[in-house]
Amino acid sequence: MVGSVGNGLADLGAGAVSMNGVGKALHPAEAAAAATAAAETLPMELEPPEALVAAAAVEVEAKREEEAANGRREIVMGRNVHTSCFAVKEPDADDEETGEREATMASVLALYRRLLVERTKHHLGYPYNLDFDYGALAQLQHFSINNLGDPFIESNYGVHSRQFEVGVLDWFARLWELEKDEYWGYITNCGTEGNLHGILVGRKVFPDGILYASHESHYSVFKAARMYRMDCVKVDTLMSGEIDCADFQRKLLQNRDKPAIINVNIGTTVKGAVDDLDLVIKTLEENGFKDRFYIHCDGALFGLMIPFVKKITRLEHINALSSNVEYLVSRDATIMGSRNGHAPIFLWYTLNRKGYRGFQKEVQKCLRNAHYLKDRLREAGVGAMLNELSSTVVFERPKDEEFVRRWQLACERNIAHVVVMPSVNIDKLDYFLNELVEKRATWYQDGISQPPCIARDVGVENCLCGLHK
Repeated sequence: MVGSVGNGLADLGAGAVSMNGVGKALHPAEAAAAATAAAETLPMELEPPEALVAAAAVEVEAKREEEAANGRREIVMGRNVHTSCFAVKEPDADDEETGEREATMASVLALYRRLLVERTKHHLGYPYNLDFDYGALAQLQHFSINNLGDPFIESNYGVHSRQFEVGVLDWFARLWELEKDEYWGYITNCGTEGNLHGILVGRKVFPDGILYASHESHYSVFKAARMYRMDCVKVDTLMSGEIDCADFQRKLLQNRDKPAIINVNIGTTVKGAVDDLDLVIKTLEENGFKDRFYIHCDGALFGLMIPFVKKITRLEHINALSSNVEYLVSRDATIMGSRNGHAPIFLWYTLNRKGYRGFQKEVQKCLRNAHYLKDRLREAGVGAMLNELSSTVVFERPKDEEFVRRWQLACERNIAHVVVMPSVNIDKLDYFLNELVEKRATWYQDGISQPPCIARDVGVENCLCGLHK
């Protein structure tokens, strides 16, 4: 068995943690090797004219009714960004003397900051912690810091932050109980890059392997399959969103002649479900795939919250991706080649300020607040579900798309979700709940329109529609 784990930014092993089926750790040099072959300036956001908004709302509602009748829902795209962009304007000849341009830009930035403050107040649907205060690092914003190639190997480029990057990676390795000589990794730009890297290593280890991923895996997993031209098999899920290992077994046996590359989710995108890693490994080994499988764990959502990656056996074989780059005097074992050098410093700063205890308290707070939200929704007659060890609360999709946009909710079919992050406190949840209950009373006051049934998405026991209440 070989594999990798990514948690969205820190990517260890073959994109995360490297181990083999007999528990022998791979040397970082070998791990790194495999990890490498494979109009006008607008002063504020412009809103479309009210008549257009109203017409669009009528159109959206009609579309929703049609889709509901057909048992499907189309993606509702956002507004055209060009209606609210900040255009780039050439300076006037006398700008240096008048200072008008600087004043205009300062005004735009001040207005933009006010917009960010307002949108932060109404942000609930995406897994970002908006508690953001890095004023102490302003002194470093004058430098173009870039990390090139392998973080563990120096290069001729001296304006880097490798020492911070490796410090952050060591912290995550300790969190997941890995020794310094048992892992290789780097800080990626996003969770998608972590998935692209981990799956690429799997493809290099098993060139003819088939990628297996549950239907509820992040879209970047399937993007990786397309980019790398891999055969990809989608596996059914349980109602919770967790991978269905009975269906996984059936699909494995249909391709028993080819190695398996598996994406395991540590928090699915919509429901926040955590796949049973032990059961996945057991299913593989009991069906003739021992020593013929590679596991990548996508921990972009809960990789930090649920450090259970220690259950993975140590990996072998991570040695197909790296190549030496002469002009860097280093080795490139990453997807992008060069990386933002400021990101590791931001992470290092946060980890040092909070430490393990600080993060533990934040995780406990998130879980408590998620239970609070779920209970309050159900008390208000709104169907809701919360998976064990998850801070993603799934509930009925609000009828009004403007409400969805206002609170920046992520929606799929008849459900929406709130991801309770450290920046989401009880006051913010109460604000959201009170507004939802008030709006909901107007949406369904005619007695004809009814809240959507979400039994298909979260189970009968979590649905409070007219049929299942």
